[in-house]
Amino acid sequence: MAIPGNLLTTAMAVMPHKDVDSALKAACSLDIPFWPQLPLLNYYEDMYVQASENFPGILLDMENRTLKFSTDKFAMELEDAMLHFDDPVYFDISTTYSQVYHKFLEIDFSDRPAIRGQLEGPVSFGFNVQDENERPILFNDTVREFMFDFMAQRINVQLERLKKINPNAFMFIDEPGLQYIFSAMSGYNDMTAKTDLDRFFSLIDHPRGIHLCGNPDWGFLLNLDLDILSMDVYLNGDIIVSYHKEIKRFLDRGGVLVWGIVPTNFEPFYTESIDSLKKRFVHLWDTLSKKGIDRDVLLSQSLISPATCCLVNKDGEQTVEKAFKLVSTLSRELRDMYKIG
Repeated sequence: MAIPGNLLTTAMAVMPHKDVDSALKAACSLDIPFWPQLPLLNYYEDMYVQASENFPGILLDMENRTLKFSTDKFAMELEDAMLHFDDPVYFDISTTYSQVYHKFLEIDFSDRPAIRGQLEGPVSFGFNVQDENERPILFNDTVREFMFDFMAQRINVQLERLKKINPNAFMFIDEPGLQYIFSAMSGYNDMTAKTDLDRFFSLIDHPRGIHLCGNPDWGFLLNLDLDILSMDVYLNGDIIVSYHKEIKRFLDRGGVLVWGIVPTNFEPFYTESIDSLKKRFVHLWDTLSKKGIDRDVLLSQSLISPATCCLVNKDGEQTVEKAFKLVSTLSRELRDMYKIG
């Protein structure tokens, strides 16, 4: 299995740091390092802005921190974008759009079980970026089809580059927007999303999966062609384990689950402890065990992470870094408890 399990640790990429080196140090403190996204450092480091690089039609205003779309500009730039579709440099993340990514690529990760990259997914990007009529570009059929192809190419290029420094590299596709597609108000329903995402994942190299911090229809996600799924079980654990049939099928085909359990927000973080979080895990895993899921299989195909990212704590990056340390301690204690080598 290219993606390790056994309750090793990783985290989501958006971090509150304003210093590249300190962010990388924190990211590399976990078993599976990743390159951090630092929107408080500058607007280029925002996850939506990073995904927008070289996308035709984009209007990026660094001074006002806005990301918009022009239909006319898209029409003018589309042909040139199509001519670059076989150019890896065009689809990679430049030094302008991420200082962190390029520093990460210079680190020796040969002794790590895996490393991870990420890119904002097309559904969330399409909901977030609006055209001149304040209409999400996800609703433009021509733009949407191109957008899925474009993001698939960007993910493949980054994954190939990461695999050169660690053969077990994998990608998170960050899709917070997927929690909205099940609302009748979204204008983009789950059936359309399923068709689009099935085609999207058919274009993407393995291993890859989805991360989101919200609470979508977990059955929908567990039935996509994913190798890994990252979940906020701190807030949604009891809901997630109710999808035990889908979880069993996901594990049976080799999928890995990332259990986001340690809160990174200031207030809830200081209400929890190692013991309280261990009790949450035992409860969730006991529930799944009673539903017929082999605990040894489950733990061998599980990672542990913080519950969410957080940019708004009054102490800046301090609580987030403490959460990373707590994740590592929790992992060690659970591995000892379940006798995982």
